Order: sequence, then C-alpha cells, then structure tokens
Amino acid sequence: MLNRKNIILIAIGVLLLVIGFLCLATGPADNPVSLTVAPLILVVAYMVVIPIGILFTGKKQDKQD
Repeated sequence: MLNRKNIILIAIGVLLLVIGFLCLATGPADNPVSLTVAPLILVVAYMVVIPIGILFTGKKQDKQD
C-alpha cells in the first residue's frame, strides 16, 4: 500500500519528468541543455526517483501488546 511518503516521491518524479521534457524541448538541437542536462534529469526520474517511490516501505513500527 502506498503511503504519503510514496506519493510525495512519485510526485517529485513526475515533476522531474516534466522539467526534463521541457529542457529537452528548448532551443536548437545542439543546445547543451537539451543534449546533456535533459537526458540526465529524465534518467534520474525514470530509474531512481519513481522506482524508489514505488518500492519504498520505510521503517515498520513494532506493535507490542
């Protein structure tokens, strides 16, 4: 089950995707931002932030009766 931290991490990943695609769409084809920065942002969003947001479980609290 996804909790609040998971939703926040996935939202950050989606925000990074939007930023990455906007950087990719700027300027001419030989622009350094669209050639290097945008792909790095997209890779980090797709391969790091969103999977962590899906798989993160956090610390489980032990219930003691």
